[in-house]
Amino acid sequence: RRQGKVTVKYDRKELRKRLNLEEWILEQLTRLYDCQEEEIPELEIDVDELLDMESDDTRAARVKELLVDCYKPTEAFISGLLDKIRGMQKLSTPQKK
Repeated sequence: RRQGKVTVKYDRKELRKRLNLEEWILEQLTRLYDCQEEEIPELEIDVDELLDMESDDTRAARVKELLVDCYKPTEAFISGLLDKIRGMQKLSTPQKK
């Protein structure tokens, strides 16, 4: 009996980068909001949405908008996030191999 083939594969390296990024974001948000992970306010930082944007200024403005109720300074988080996503690929459309 032959095993079925997976027709679409994600780039494992990109998936690993994305997972590391999401863990970093969670860690940073718990610091920014000074709380446990479960207590972070409902906000979604959509990396694919950020990657679609034209410039870092636009990306920074979007993240700042999402963090509007954070009372701590967010500049270091935003610049760190922009550094980390630079060169990343979107994951919403898997790459065929």
